[in-house]
Amino acid sequence: MTASTTRRSTAAKSRIAAVSAIAVAGALLLTACGDQTNSGSGTGVKESAAGSSAPLFDKLPKKYQDAGVIKVGTDAAYAPMEYEEGGKIVGIDPDIAAALGKQLGVEFKFTSGTFDGLISSLNTGRQDIVMSAMSDTKARQEGLDDKGKKTGEGVDFVDYFNSGVSLLVKKGNPQKITSLDDLCGKKVAVQRGTIYEDTFKAQAAKCAKDGKGKLTIEAFDTDAEAQTRVKSGGAVADLNDYPVAAHIAKTAGGGNDFEVAGDQTDAGPFGIAVDKDNTQLRDALKEALDAIIKNGEYAKVLEKWDVKGSAVTEATINAGK
Repeated sequence: MTASTTRRSTAAKSRIAAVSAIAVAGALLLTACGDQTNSGSGTGVKESAAGSSAPLFDKLPKKYQDAGVIKVGTDAAYAPMEYEEGGKIVGIDPDIAAALGKQLGVEFKFTSGTFDGLISSLNTGRQDIVMSAMSDTKARQEGLDDKGKKTGEGVDFVDYFNSGVSLLVKKGNPQKITSLDDLCGKKVAVQRGTIYEDTFKAQAAKCAKDGKGKLTIEAFDTDAEAQTRVKSGGAVADLNDYPVAAHIAKTAGGGNDFEVAGDQTDAGPFGIAVDKDNTQLRDALKEALDAIIKNGEYAKVLEKWDVKGSAVTEATINAGK
């Protein structure tokens, strides 16, 4: 997300929508996280400098070779990307990090904190990288806040995942919804005040302009309420970030309540954030990501979490706009 306190959008409630979605899907309750308060979990293989056999160990700066650890800042409240389960931080990001760790011969140790404090944790050296479903944006690269004010030196991103928004419909997709245009003349449900409501409002205007019928929007305080409306048949679709929608479809009602309809839209890259001065670590991460894409470990992670539509074909640096 492009704002400092959200993942992909300037709307502050889009994170809240994701968490509410998890609740209705039957996932575990997520505890609120303070700034770097939970040591979370480690991924990968911890090695000392004395002879790691990992293929890309020599690419790392010596400090990480000696420590055998890369410290990762995250906000573990965004299933399925990262969340807490049984006292551990689990999800797509930790699984990808574990695969990277095998290539680099070090452990990726995740610590949970507040999302808006993650980049500053790089600047202070408290964390080595940030891996938290963080959108790669020019503003973050340049250290700008939401108003364009310079607040820091910025960060570099190693882009590893694409995410847009997706329609969540009742299982079986009885209305045969495949795109936003299919919503004209129908009723949708959404959480009030989110980017998703804005997207539906823009589509409603388009439907009216094209003369394709009125799109009626029902807005609720929580996304859980919007999902219930879709499940009951009172609305044809809800809208969420793609990985969240995919997670709901997989878990709600044992996978029998919802499905993701059509392709995700407005997709952009999530990136691993690295301090701009830490170019050797950045380049090692890029090489490791390319390696797990090539050897199939990356695809296995995305398949496990049913988010194959978010795959990248190669690692890129600072590809966000």
